[in-house]
Amino acid sequence: MAGKWSYNDYEVVEGLKPGSKHFQYFFNIYRGAEKKCNYCIWIENDALSRFDQSEAYDAIISSNKESWGKWVKEKIDAGDLSNKVLRFGINGEEEINLSEMEQHLSMD
Repeated sequence: MAGKWSYNDYEVVEGLKPGSKHFQYFFNIYRGAEKKCNYCIWIENDALSRFDQSEAYDAIISSNKESWGKWVKEKIDAGDLSNKVLRFGINGEEEINLSEMEQHLSMD
């Protein structure tokens, strides 16, 4: 994981998913030692160039980290501690509540 920060009574551990074939940036949310939920940014391969022409993960993270952190804080402020994915595709963005899905969402 790339970083750790606190917000209200929560600790947020963030970073790229190791070994992933796709862009998956996680925010793991903890209260004390208890993991509360995961928030994730998924960018489909065909949408990477919308974020950075060279599709460089580091550049994408650097230029979007602040807005993604704001999204995480808004979820925490709203008391929404369900597992969420903010998925960016060629046709735009979609927020998905993973616990309401019938089948596992996969980027593969």
